[in-house]
Amino acid sequence: MENKVNRRNFIQLVSASTILAATGSPLVSFASKSEKVETGKITFLSKPYLQNPEPTAISVFWLTNRPCYSWVEISAVNESPIKVHSTTNGLVDANNRIHKIIIENLRPSTAYTYKVFSKDIILYEPYKLVYGDVIESDTYHFTTWEKDADSVSLLILNDIHDHPESFPLLMQLNGDQPYDFVFLNGDMFDFQKDENQLIEHLLQPCAEAFSTGKPFLFVRGNHETRGIFSRNLADYFENINKSNYFSFTQGPVYFIALDTGEDKEDSDREYGGLSDFDGYREEQAIWLEQQLKSQAFKKAKFKVVLMHIPHYHSGEWHGTVHCRKLFGPLFNKHKIDMLISGHTHVYGVHKPQEGHNFPIIIGGGPNPSGRTIMRLTANQKTMNLVMTRDTGEVVGKYTVSK
Repeated sequence: MENKVNRRNFIQLVSASTILAATGSPLVSFASKSEKVETGKITFLSKPYLQNPEPTAISVFWLTNRPCYSWVEISAVNESPIKVHSTTNGLVDANNRIHKIIIENLRPSTAYTYKVFSKDIILYEPYKLVYGDVIESDTYHFTTWEKDADSVSLLILNDIHDHPESFPLLMQLNGDQPYDFVFLNGDMFDFQKDENQLIEHLLQPCAEAFSTGKPFLFVRGNHETRGIFSRNLADYFENINKSNYFSFTQGPVYFIALDTGEDKEDSDREYGGLSDFDGYREEQAIWLEQQLKSQAFKKAKFKVVLMHIPHYHSGEWHGTVHCRKLFGPLFNKHKIDMLISGHTHVYGVHKPQEGHNFPIIIGGGPNPSGRTIMRLTANQKTMNLVMTRDTGEVVGKYTVSK
């Protein structure tokens, strides 16, 4: 399936009409820094996982142990596969270990199959390039989002805290109910140590459970900001808008995801003078007000905010109080319908009351009998949230009707 791409074929491949018919395109990617390059036989360090979903696009990530040239082969039903790689400023992305291929000009509501490939680079000199083995993945499947959908469904996990066994356990509680994507609402880890932790405690368990075929979005909790590898985290994920905080519409819901940062003062001795989350939250408050004033927000039937630290019902820690000061008045003024959080490790449904004119839903913690999964569904008339703990017991429900 691998064909040499000359200039003419490349131009044809990226033309709009050809790409639409072919269902894929080479597009810009990035090569993340590798701290350590392994020798020996090339292997996958992770299965592929889907990021940044749109009705007409998807990003596919995976990791290898050695620098490679990588690509995806993708096809719709009864169509020939097309090879999709990435280029940056005229150079095909290569000699990297973290692989991201953005596939654009897909058809909405369409089922696709795909495989990922990585070719070992044994020698890379100015005028000599020697390739090694090629490895390929199993065949995986996904379906693009529906454009202008009437409904949406998602699953929400929070506070896994380095317990990878929780992913399949909680996902199984959803049974065969359909969903569009998974939202990871912070504190998937206790702290950020290294790449292997990311692979073993998130990327692989998620891939085994869902993420080869369903995308996930990920906002940090206060524990993702800690540790020597915390500044590398963004290399491995891509949210909508390619930011740690973002907004989007899917179905009748306008979603806003915020990054609430740390829970203590920036001056706390634990941070060693290397935190500026007050400034970061202030930056988000300016952006948040712009989203709340947007036509997309006003037009949406339902408005949902997801953020790790709830600005009420989580004590009086600095991060909580600062979120309350910056975000709370905006939430009330612009009448959001629901806030979904984690952080406290105590699941609960907090109905509208003084301070917040909307329900605040807080997921559970990492320990057995306290872990939760939320299922949020919405159509043109109602939005329903159901929270189930790891025992299978439903521990929270909330419905908004319009």
